[in-house]
Amino acid sequence: MTPQRPSTVKERRRALVTGGAVRLGRAIALALARDGMDVAIGYHRSARPARRVVEELEACGARSAAVRADLRDPRAAHRLVRQAARALGGLDVLVNGAAVFVRTPLGRTTPAAYDAILDLNLRGAFFCAQAAAAVLHDGGHIVNVGDAGIDRGWPGYIPYTMSKAGIVALTRGLAAALGPRRIAVNCVAPGAVLRPVGFSRARWARLAPGGDRAAEVAEAVVFFARCPAYVTGQILRVDGGQHP
Repeated sequence: MTPQRPSTVKERRRALVTGGAVRLGRAIALALARDGMDVAIGYHRSARPARRVVEELEACGARSAAVRADLRDPRAAHRLVRQAARALGGLDVLVNGAAVFVRTPLGRTTPAAYDAILDLNLRGAFFCAQAAAAVLHDGGHIVNVGDAGIDRGWPGYIPYTMSKAGIVALTRGLAAALGPRRIAVNCVAPGAVLRPVGFSRARWARLAPGGDRAAEVAEAVVFFARCPAYVTGQILRVDGGQHP
């Protein structure tokens, strides 16, 4: 039976952010909490940062929890969603933010490296969404995190760009599948908004002269976490006009 939102009691919205312990995921989780939501975060190896983020979320007045899961395993993705919903007393919003950005030159990319990227960035998002569809209230929201630069050829990051191109297709497919339940599914596609691990400050300054913009991406996610149900299947680039 599809969960139905109570019509007589105004409740705080409850969100799960995968990859919510560090970097952009952390910024998104905090933005949702500041908007008045209770927030659970999923993490894999970042246990200590996850505990700190939970403290930050609770300082914002949010009920929070951190749940460890290796999203390359579909069973772990399902467990993460179920445990987050149990911890928060339900689920209204899923943000698929967990991803890796790894250099994979064409001639040196192994099957294991390829699988590690696609399994987390794309397959993990699919199975989190599959699990969320079973627990989200009608009228809920799924927000996927893509990448504004997928239309460019990045010879050193082909599996990564493939995974983020797949996120666009996933967003549109989920929007069509979940539309009858008024569950809006959209994608925020950042450009160069946060210095990647391994990039020097000088290289980052050339790529993104305006500096880090994670907070602006997070605000776009907050919009899609509350948008009308008819706003669905959309891909919003947050990139300062870098990819028109």
